[in-house]
This record gives sequence, C-alpha cells and structure tokens, in this order.
Amino acid sequence: MCGIAGWVDFDRDLTSERATALAMTETMSCRGPDDQGLHLEPHAALGNRRLAVIDVEGGHMPIEAEGLAVITYSGEVYNFRELREELAAKGHRFRTRSDTEVVLRGYLEWGEDVADRINGMYAFAVWDEREQELVLIRDRMGIKPLFYYPLPNGVLFGSEPKAILANPLAPPVVNLDGLRQLLSLASLRQRSVYQGLFELPPGHLLRVGRQGARLRRYWSLEGHEHTDDLDTTVRTVRELLDDIIGRQLISDVPICTLLSGGLDSSVVTALARTHGPIRSFAVDYAGYAEHFRPDEFRGDPDRPFVRMLAEHVGSEHTDIVLGPAELADPKLRASVVRAWDAPSFMGDMNSSLYMLFRAIREHSTVALSGESADEIFGGYAWFHLPQTVEADTFPWLAMAMREQQPSDMLDKSLIRQLDLDAYTADAYRTALAEVPHVPGQDARERRMREICYLHLTRFLPFLLDRKDRMSMAVGLEVRVPFCDHRLVDYVFNTPWSMKTFDGREKSLLRAAGADLLPEPILRRVKAPYPVTQDVGYEQALRAALRELAADKDAPVLRLLDPDAVREAASAPPEKVTTTMSRYSLELALDLNVWLTAYGVRLEL
Repeated sequence: MCGIAGWVDFDRDLTSERATALAMTETMSCRGPDDQGLHLEPHAALGNRRLAVIDVEGGHMPIEAEGLAVITYSGEVYNFRELREELAAKGHRFRTRSDTEVVLRGYLEWGEDVADRINGMYAFAVWDEREQELVLIRDRMGIKPLFYYPLPNGVLFGSEPKAILANPLAPPVVNLDGLRQLLSLASLRQRSVYQGLFELPPGHLLRVGRQGARLRRYWSLEGHEHTDDLDTTVRTVRELLDDIIGRQLISDVPICTLLSGGLDSSVVTALARTHGPIRSFAVDYAGYAEHFRPDEFRGDPDRPFVRMLAEHVGSEHTDIVLGPAELADPKLRASVVRAWDAPSFMGDMNSSLYMLFRAIREHSTVALSGESADEIFGGYAWFHLPQTVEADTFPWLAMAMREQQPSDMLDKSLIRQLDLDAYTADAYRTALAEVPHVPGQDARERRMREICYLHLTRFLPFLLDRKDRMSMAVGLEVRVPFCDHRLVDYVFNTPWSMKTFDGREKSLLRAAGADLLPEPILRRVKAPYPVTQDVGYEQALRAALRELAADKDAPVLRLLDPDAVREAASAPPEKVTTTMSRYSLELALDLNVWLTAYGVRLEL
C-alpha cells in the first residue's frame, strides 16, 4: 500500500521540475511512511511514498523495466504469486518479491489488459517509455482512490487531490458543481470537489499520450441469469469467502481484523482465525455501554457481542476506547479534513474512525474489514422498507429525508442556487439508466436489482473512500474482503428472494457463516457504525460554533445563514445526538477548516 503522484507534460522538460514533483510526492507521506522514490525524465515524473507490506526490503518504487516502462503503484494484488509463475514461464525475470513488479511485468506482457488479470485493490500509473504514454488504472470496485487533472498537453495525477493541488498548475477552485458534489450522498461519478480535477472511476483506465487522452472501462457489473439452487449458492458464497480471506491474509507485516460484533466483521474474523492466530480491534466510547440509549437504527451496544466473538474464536482482542474531549479536539478535526481534502458532515463517524486506525497502527500495519457486506447482501434497513424501496430517489436519501439535512445551516440563497433536489434527481436517473437487467424478471426482482446496483455504485464508493482516507492518513492498510469482484458479481446476480430466503437481511451471508459464529451474533440485527451518545460532544460542537460565529473574518460565514447559526449555537443538546441536525454543525465547522487550510477560491 502506498501513495502515488505524477506529472506528464509533452510541452516542457520535467527534469527541471524536480522540486515540484517531490512536493507532490511528499503530500503522500501519510500513505507511505516507509520510503520515497521519484522517477524523472523529460516528459514524465512518477513519485511514490511507500507503506511496506510485501517484500519490505526489496520493494522500492518506482520500479523500472529495462528502459521499457516504469510503474508507481498503490494497493495489493492478491493473486500475484500465480501471475508471477505464469510470467516467469513466459521468460520474465524478477529482481524483487513484490507484487508491484508482477504488475509491471504483466503490463509488458499483456499491455493495459493486465487489469483483467489482477485480483486486488489497486491504483497505479505506468509510464510506457516505448510509446511515450501514461496509463492510469484503478481497481474494479474503486477501493483505492486515483485522481487526475488534465493539462493542455499532459496530466497531473495522484492518490489524493492534495498531491495534485501541490502543483501550481492546479489551483484549489470550487464552483457550484463542486459544492453539490460535496453536499450530496448522490454524487455524480468521476467528478471531484475541485474544478478541473477528476476521479478515475472504478474499473476504468486512462491512457494519455501526445494525441490526447482516452478513457476506457475495462470492468463493470453485468447481468446474468442465476441458475444455482439455494444450497449451491450458500456453498459458493462460503467457498469464495474462504478463498478471499486466505488470499488477503498474505502479508510480511503484522495483520489484524476490525471487529464490531456484527455479522460481517465476525465472519471475517472467524475465517481469518481458521488460518492461524489473529488479533482484533474494536472501537468503543467511554461510558457508552453503561449509558446506552437505543434508537431506530441501533438496539444494543457492540461491546458484549465483540467480546463474545473474540472469546469464541480466540482472537487476541483490544478495545480502543474514545472520550468526548478527544473527539471534539480542533486539531483532530483539522487532521480529518486534511485526510479528506474536503469537509464532511459525518462528524465523529470520521474522527472516531481516524482515532481507531491511529491506535491500531501502533500494533498492526494491515487490517481486514467487514465493509461492503451490507451493500452486497442487502443489510441496511432501507433495503427492506416499502417506503424507501418504492421512493423515486436513492433509498438511503429517502430514509434521511425524515431528518434535517446537513446543508440546513447554509445561506438560503446559496441553497436555491445549488438546487440539490435537481442534482440528486439527475444523479438518480443516470444511475438507473446503467442497471444491467436480466430478461424475465418480475417487477419486485427488477426493482431490487436496481436498489442493489445503486448501493454498489453510488453508496459504497463513499464508504470505501472514507475507509481509505481515514486509514491511510495514519499509514494503516485496510483490506475489504467482501469487495472481491468475484463475490460481488456472483451475489449481485443472485435473486432478491434468495438473498432474503429466511425473511431476514443478509440471509446468504448468515447461512454461509452459520457454523463459524455464536447464535446471538447470527441472530443480531444490523447495527451501524457507532457514534458517541455523550451530550458533552454536542456541547463542544455548539461552543465551537459560537466561537466561529464571533470571528468576523471566518471565511465560512459567507456561506452560512446567520439566523441558523445563532439558533444552532444556542440550542440545547438533543437527547440522542445522532440526527442529521448534528451533522449540519459538523459541516459548518469542517467548511471553515477547509477554506482556511486549503486557500480555496470559491467561484459561486
């Protein structure tokens, strides 16, 4: 796992731009604390910051191949051993044990079609010295991020926007479309918050040469008729998970699992334990279990289930306990905004994840997560509520519309300009038009296929980006076994009636892991990532907002409604602080940090 950055320009000699190329690369030091490398030639600069996971001693990057091509790489290839054997049989010789060199040799053998052969999470750049072209490739599910900024005769690229923004050719300009992207959980794919800066979509590659740029999709979800019976389907899911977990445990550094006591993370931890000793970590809040208050999303605290699973499988377990003062620390907020390169309304869901990962990094370099099982197997409540399934919008937004929106504190005229309803409707129609349907489906199966597709292509990318940014900001690699494209494709094409065959959410996963888990965990209802219920946290948010409102030079004030700010700053804490109204406070504070730290120029 690493951070990559680079610059291709056919109009200038980049050998005189070493300082700028190094500055771009250095922004990725959080992603790669172990090593730094830079390849520089007249029209190409490729930088890498390395987090050493495979071949710790020999995997320095960028890696060159006999003047033919150079690669800078981020991610993990889980089938690199098989590919290495295949390439060696074709005459390729390797100088390292790293998966990066396997990808480079694979490119020399198969060209850009190497992407079709890789199983893993990755974002990489190959400078083809023979063709004088750059090839950018991102994994099928978009687990690893990759951004690019087209130039008149070239391109800037990086694992994160901050790498690109370190180049004077890419100023941090944000217009209305950027704010729409920032404020919506229905983002249009490929756009970024910053004007002129794009995200390479999952399953795509971009080739840049003297004649221009060519974007190509090499993988997407496809519709297939599912012919397996229920028993075969459950068995196939389990066999895939066994293979996936086994592959993703390969590491030359300490590895662990993230454990919440829910079905997803418990299956991952239990399967990991079948391969040998495993360490597990969970997030908790001071006094959370003792003073827990159930709400419509969460009926019980995680701690008892975490301990039950850890004892059941015999993992070496550690709870990371957080307090409200730590979560409200302005320095922590600044670190999270820096990790995102943008503000967010997710509040302590982000900051607590950042703190959890930072604590884990003291013990492990790699962690396995249960992320994405809900999107794949249908775990969220809104998969199962008629009013959200039948709503003419994204189902998670139909659920959230009952609450205040995170944009509620924005200036009313700005809200009218943004017209987020029209933006969301356009994003929804675009997504629906992509769904690969199967002939002969009844109306119910057709609609649930759409719901599943929306989650996999519009909701999951947001969560994967969050997981990647918060973990890589502290140099922790987080792997997501449920995002293996083989599993995703298989389950996506499984009928909804089979996914809910026992009348519950995630029926297939529960059946596939039935022999691994204690009965209470198998029966446990889906619970979201926990947020603090301590009123002290919201009191700290409101105090910070009052301080912000008193600072007449605060750049965010031009975006906020003064009456809404006064009301939010003086309102008493809510009894249960998990509604969208709290997220509007978080967004206002994040916006100010971002505008100040990044010197953003707003063109509204």
